[in-house]
Amino acid sequence: MAVKTHQPVHQQHLRESSWTLEEAEEQLDNPLTTKEGWARFVHHRPRPPQSGQDGIDDEARIDYLSELVMVNTPIIAEVTACARRLVMLNRRQVSARRGLIVTGIPGTGKTTAITALGRIHELAVRRRQPAGSPERLPVIYITVPPAATPRMVAVEFARFVGLPVTRSANLTDVVNAVCVTAVRLHVELVLVDEIHNISLATRAGAEVSDQLKYFAERLPATFVYAGVDVERAGLFSGPRGRQIASRFTTIPTTAFAYGTAEQRAEWRALIASLESTLPLAQHVTGTLTALPDYLHQRTNGMIGSLSHLIRGAAIDAILDGSEKITKAHLGAIRLDHAAETRPTSTGNTKRARVRGASA
Repeated sequence: MAVKTHQPVHQQHLRESSWTLEEAEEQLDNPLTTKEGWARFVHHRPRPPQSGQDGIDDEARIDYLSELVMVNTPIIAEVTACARRLVMLNRRQVSARRGLIVTGIPGTGKTTAITALGRIHELAVRRRQPAGSPERLPVIYITVPPAATPRMVAVEFARFVGLPVTRSANLTDVVNAVCVTAVRLHVELVLVDEIHNISLATRAGAEVSDQLKYFAERLPATFVYAGVDVERAGLFSGPRGRQIASRFTTIPTTAFAYGTAEQRAEWRALIASLESTLPLAQHVTGTLTALPDYLHQRTNGMIGSLSHLIRGAAIDAILDGSEKITKAHLGAIRLDHAAETRPTSTGNTKRARVRGASA
C-alpha cells in the first residue's frame, strides 16, 4: 500500500470567528474524524456577534447559537488533568502503556470532554513547537463505526491521517501504513469515541478490541476511549476485558448533582458560563442564574439538555424580537425524550409541570 506524502494542515491558525459560508461547506466535506476537520476544530474560536451592531443580522447570531459552545466543566478539567498526566507517564514506555476511559450515560459530556482534551493538548504541543520545525499531528480522533470490523477501524485511522485506502489493500498493509505515518508525525494522543459499539461477546467485537490493542502497542501514544456505560456493555468482561481493566483508568461522567451547596454552586457556574455567551441585546446577565432550581428540574442536571434549552430559548428570543430569555421561552422548548418523560415525585411527567410557565 502506497503511503501518500502528508500535507501540512496547520500552516496557519484559522481566524477566531463564526464559520463563513466557505468554511461551513468545507466542514461538511471534512468532519472531525479527518485531520482537516480536526484542525479547524482545534483553532476555531466562536465569538458571539455583537447584538445591535450595524451589519450584524439575526442569521449571524442564530448561526452562532447553532454551534455547541464549549465551556469548562469539572469533568473536562478532570479528564484533561488525568490524560495529560498519562501522556507524560507513557513517554518512555515501550509497551503496556496506560490509558483512560470516559464512560457514562448519554448527554453527560463524554465526547465534549475528550475533544476538549484533544484541543488543549494539541495547542500546548504547538506552542512548544519551534518555528519551521517538521509538521506534526499530535492528536488522532476517530469514532468506532456500528458493527465495526478490524479493517473498518483501521480505515478510520487511515482516513484521519490522510492515507488513501483501496479495496484491494489488506488489513496488514493498512495498519502498517497508519503506524508508519503516525510515528513519523509524532502522534501522542489517540481519541477513540463510541467505544460502546464494541461488544467483546461477539467475535467481531473481540477482533476490533484486539486491533485497537495492536495499535496501542505499535504507536507511542496514549489512548483515550469514550463510550456509553462501557462496563454494562461488557468491555471489561472475559480475558480481553480484564486486560483492558488493568491498563485503563476510568472516569465516569454523570449529571450535575444538586444536593450540597458546592454542587449547587457548580451548577450555577455552568449556567453563568452558558449565559455569558448569549448574543441578545436586551438580556440581563443573571436572569438564568436566578433560575437554578427550575433549570435543574427541567434538565435533571444534564449538560447536553441544558445547552439545548438555553440556546433554543435564545433563538426564539431573536425570532420574536424580545432579545431576552424569559421563563416562558424556556417553558416552550421541548427537550430530548429522556428529559421530557422523566417522572416527578407526583407521578406526572416533567413536561406537565413546566408547560405554561409564565414570564
